Amino acid sequence: MNSIKEIFRIGAGPSSSHTMGPQRAAKIFLERNPRSASFKVSLFGSLAATGKGHLTDKAILEVLEPHAPVQIEWLPKIFLPFHPNAMTFCAINSENEVLDTWTVYSIGGGALSEENRPPIGEISDVYDMSHLSDILRWCEHSGRSYWEYVEEREGVDIWEYLSEVWKNMKECIQRGLDTEGVLPGPLNLRRKAADYFIQAGGYKEALRDRGLLFAYALAVSEENASGHTIVTAPTCGACGVLPAVLYHLQKNRGFSDMRIFRALATAGLIGNIVKTNASISGAEVGCQGEVGVACAMASGAATQLLGGSPAQIEYAAEMGLEHHLGMTCDPVCGLVQIPCIERNAYAAARALDSHLYASFSDGIHRVSFDKVVEVMKQTGHDLPSLYKETGEGGLAKDYTQTD
Repeated sequence: MNSIKEIFRIGAGPSSSHTMGPQRAAKIFLERNPRSASFKVSLFGSLAATGKGHLTDKAILEVLEPHAPVQIEWLPKIFLPFHPNAMTFCAINSENEVLDTWTVYSIGGGALSEENRPPIGEISDVYDMSHLSDILRWCEHSGRSYWEYVEEREGVDIWEYLSEVWKNMKECIQRGLDTEGVLPGPLNLRRKAADYFIQAGGYKEALRDRGLLFAYALAVSEENASGHTIVTAPTCGACGVLPAVLYHLQKNRGFSDMRIFRALATAGLIGNIVKTNASISGAEVGCQGEVGVACAMASGAATQLLGGSPAQIEYAAEMGLEHHLGMTCDPVCGLVQIPCIERNAYAAARALDSHLYASFSDGIHRVSFDKVVEVMKQTGHDLPSLYKETGEGGLAKDYTQTD
């Protein structure tokens, strides 16, 4: 299993698979072909279907266009067999001859893969266990916790990386709370984070806490929708859930940064297990692989922060994912706005509910987290493609990009 650094990528939104991945692919291809006279990029399947709303073309053009003219071909009805997010880069010389072609897949969370090969550039074989049940047994046998397993496998340098992750998460929340106006795109969707933050102060403690949690999740998701810097957790579309929960708990309970870093380590481990054994790509398994996994990560992290046992942490993560099974990825107009932004706020609240439910238990339950991951993968495969980030089904049906 790879490093959890691949779960927490710092970069520009609005989509890890449709923006970060294609931009990274364009940089790799340009390095291979720096003297090309022109480029042609063919986008397939889900990558083409919602690419305009996700700024896929802009991300690619920012890299290639300063060097040579670029033609982008949109092929939303053609799905290559390995993954729905496929793209082919073509380098052309001044005589209009093809110098190089490269087909690569954006497999979720900003990761890239060539067919049937390990993800490009990821730090592999860091972890010797890739199922939470095995790691739970390790915790119970050794008396240690999940974050200690992360430290053992990643080394102490992981804390410096997670410090930078937490710094960017907090800055994103603060920017989002301070910014008002309308999000980019044809929906003319008004930002809500600042309003929720202000209104929350007028309620008594329980409602105030829930309102602030909503505000923090909205702040991050609205920054993502604006194409600003966020941290994938595990994706751009689900980037508001984990930081909202951790920021809220730190503000309320005064947890030190080091305890937050340890919670991030556990959350990253949970997300990494899903990425390894199933998928975090909305185009492959629907929104259950994005917001559902983010909720599982935040549920486990919150339970650890609030004193839960390893078994209770596993149970909370299991519930966070189980109760998002079957969730479709149906972005209106291909934008990471409706229903994505509200889903982040709801999932943040559900994460704290999952923690609370698990904390009343002894951690023993029938359905394991690993089983839910297995079911999520199969459910994703069973979902029709129109419910997996193509903008053709569900809430997205009958809406079209107009600008």
